[in-house]
Amino acid sequence: MGQFTSKSNVTARGVHSSTNEEGPPRYSSHHFDSSTMNGGNGLRIPPTIVVSDEESSTSERRGSRAELRRSSVYSTMDLVPQLEHYANTLPRQMTKSRPSLETLRKTFEVVEIGMDGTSTSDSGSLPAPDMENEESEDPKGDAPVRFGWIIGVKMRCMLNIWGVIMFLRLSWITSQAGIVLTCVIILMSVVVTSVTALSISAIATNGRVRSGGAYFMISRTLGPEIGGPIGLVFALANAMACALHTVGFSLVVRDLMHEFGAIMVDPINDVRIIGVVTVTILLMITQAGMAWESKTQILFFLALMVSFANYLIGTVIPPTIEKQAIGIFGYRGDIFVQNLTPDWRGAQNDFFRMFAIFFPAATGIMSGVNICGDLKDPATAIPKGTLMAIFWTTLSYLVIAVTTGSCVVRDASGNKSHILTGNNTDGCVGLACNLGWNFTDCSQSQTCRYGLANSFNVLGQLSGFYYIIVVGIFAATLSSALGFLVSAPKIFQCLCNDQIYPYIIFFAKGYGKNNEPRRAYILCYLIATAVILIADLNAIAPLISNFFLCSYALINFSCFHASITNSPGWRPSFHYYSKWAALFGAIISVVLMFLFTWWAALVTLSIIIFLLGYVNYNKPKLNWGSSMQAGTYNMALSSSVSLTGVEDHVKNFR
Repeated sequence: MGQFTSKSNVTARGVHSSTNEEGPPRYSSHHFDSSTMNGGNGLRIPPTIVVSDEESSTSERRGSRAELRRSSVYSTMDLVPQLEHYANTLPRQMTKSRPSLETLRKTFEVVEIGMDGTSTSDSGSLPAPDMENEESEDPKGDAPVRFGWIIGVKMRCMLNIWGVIMFLRLSWITSQAGIVLTCVIILMSVVVTSVTALSISAIATNGRVRSGGAYFMISRTLGPEIGGPIGLVFALANAMACALHTVGFSLVVRDLMHEFGAIMVDPINDVRIIGVVTVTILLMITQAGMAWESKTQILFFLALMVSFANYLIGTVIPPTIEKQAIGIFGYRGDIFVQNLTPDWRGAQNDFFRMFAIFFPAATGIMSGVNICGDLKDPATAIPKGTLMAIFWTTLSYLVIAVTTGSCVVRDASGNKSHILTGNNTDGCVGLACNLGWNFTDCSQSQTCRYGLANSFNVLGQLSGFYYIIVVGIFAATLSSALGFLVSAPKIFQCLCNDQIYPYIIFFAKGYGKNNEPRRAYILCYLIATAVILIADLNAIAPLISNFFLCSYALINFSCFHASITNSPGWRPSFHYYSKWAALFGAIISVVLMFLFTWWAALVTLSIIIFLLGYVNYNKPKLNWGSSMQAGTYNMALSSSVSLTGVEDHVKNFR
């Protein structure tokens, strides 16, 4: 035990205390060297705390936080509580992180260094709390780039949610499912994503969140058995989502080229060529670093805002003859009433098929979480930015579904000669007859090229200026593709650093001040290129929905399991969540997986079970204090308590 001396005649460099009756004693830090720590006989003497009867000076009363720290781990004096450990009681600009258990354990190492005399620092004080999430007050020139909640989370989530599905498939889904069911699809998607966002916010505010996004949160909550498989699946889902939005961009570029008579090979191979070139350019942007990537995202966001304004203005402009020929008649009640109900076309098209195609449009909510290592304050930015992004994007989806369903008929020929002259409507079938147009021939033969059910470019045709919408499509698709191309390597890098699976540590190496995973970028680029070669938007979307739903199910289950086990380590500062809502989100995500594409759901679950079995067999030496351990403790404790009420019997006397 440490030595305690209260004689006033003892002269040592130690802790000074005031003995007046105005308050408790105050302590100052020790400064030990090798001569002080070594006795004449070569034995090491533990640090000594000296209490002086002299009055402390004003400067000592205003001493640094180090004066309040324990001088040695061997001291018998209790440590004075430090205010910065109680983060919720401080103003935001003064908030500091609580020291982790690892930081407190390092105290012993620091004391050993001080005893050996090899350190000139204050060996008696505790290590400062880890401020990895805090920016220094005087950042150096090579400090990593950190983002706030608007640019880092809200804008990034909105850009990834607004993607190819909104511009090229939402109007077609409205024609198939009708306005009512389309709004139901949007709201059901929002229910899943909102519950998941609440679970994400709770997990993210339970402790420090490093780079790795959803994988980091799930693995640290449920343990490596569940976290490892879902990390691989979620990284793959992000890489495939990058391919989805790149294919959407390629479709628009191909159509523009064909309008001007420029054909490279054929419609399918043109999409593949443009897609591979595009994703290569995006890879080069990511190699330039996060600062360039964030500036590019800001430009994309501004372009999207301009295209939205252009679309809304176009809906109120009286349609010309050319627009009426392609089925656009402005806001009309009879068009709205007809488009309220579904009109399924195609053998495979039904409600859940439309749901599966639309759902990737709601999967951008993880974009802020995936780069949580690059945020200034993840605990504040993730809840605020994610929920705000969900609200505004949901509102925009509902507006687009209602406006397109109120202004455009389902079938139109695009031929201006099909206008009706006079009041003769003999042989004319359909709502367009009441509007002065005869689209009967193409609608009955199903050869119409325009209208809500036949054209994927309705938003551009309905807008005030077509090419501004094209710019918006470019911005939405490229920003989403770029966001997912950034997210996937960071998730995979975190998984590789944990070394749960063999032979993947090669991809964990980071470069530059932001620790950019360039090797993982190349791997995700190759995966995205392989998916781009499919070149079919409707085939890629259900597969991506399956992977994302699996990730959402695990995230919600993580929140539920951590809450139901009552683990002492589960103390999120975000309180607006419910464990039962999280359980509902997990169950509904699994159900939707099988309703969307049952065979893909079986394949995904089989992969996760195989990877889970590998981790259980290999048993990596990782201890993250997961909720699985808390659940095991609860079951063991409950069983032990229940046995106290069981009488002994000869058969089970042990």
